[in-house]
Amino acid sequence: MLVDCLNWRIQNEIDSILEKPIIPVDLYRSIRESQLVGLSGYSKEGVPVFAFGVGQSTYDKASVHYYVQSHIQINEYRDRIILPMATKKFRRPITTCIKVLDMTGLKLSALSLLKILTAISAVDELNYPEKAETYYIVNAPYIFSACWKVVKPLLQERTRKKVHVLSGRGKDELLKIMDHLSIPHFCRREGSSKASLSSVDDCFSLDHPFHQELYHYIEQQALNQELIKQGSLHVDIPDQDPDDAMIVEVIQAEFHKLGEQNGSADGDHK
Repeated sequence: MLVDCLNWRIQNEIDSILEKPIIPVDLYRSIRESQLVGLSGYSKEGVPVFAFGVGQSTYDKASVHYYVQSHIQINEYRDRIILPMATKKFRRPITTCIKVLDMTGLKLSALSLLKILTAISAVDELNYPEKAETYYIVNAPYIFSACWKVVKPLLQERTRKKVHVLSGRGKDELLKIMDHLSIPHFCRREGSSKASLSSVDDCFSLDHPFHQELYHYIEQQALNQELIKQGSLHVDIPDQDPDDAMIVEVIQAEFHKLGEQNGSADGDHK
């Protein structure tokens, strides 16, 4: 795995990926609005807390290459900048992160996104393994619960132990390990309305401090190398692990079954 990972990094020039901004900025903003991810804060022990809007990410504003590039850039910025800063601040080695996954809005139509989600998952598993110490699932609708019921037994025990499905927004459970300001915005607010949420509080927004710092860092690295140019970076997607491929097939089958139960022939409802 290590040799394959090193070869992948060399062949795809991953060491220089933070020198390749996604431009123009309006395109990057569109990506941030359709690939919902951000750093919401840190746990009481200094572990970075990353939030993911799984149910409301659409991946429909750019090509798959841009989304993969953006995902890898966040991974690299986390490993090169965020984790070393946390290690220095808290005076102990911090090498992992906490992931909070918001399932609000998850529908059967998410089946159409399985290809891009599988590609991103393969990149993470084979080239950024063991970076998540815990996954917290919040705002889980019935469709997630039904899929989780059949997928959970297929996961390795060490993976199962990392996943915690919380009740509702999960705010009370999350407050045990992080302060209020580090809890993702979708766990803090009442209801699903964003009307009272500023873009600075929304960790998915390009205007959030994390994304501003990340984007400006990449821009500066590109200027230093005089490398700013338009176009996505094409990164090779590693072949999926056979066990993971089987899990994807199980999820697809469960989605189809739920679609039939709902009488939804096109699988695009509830």
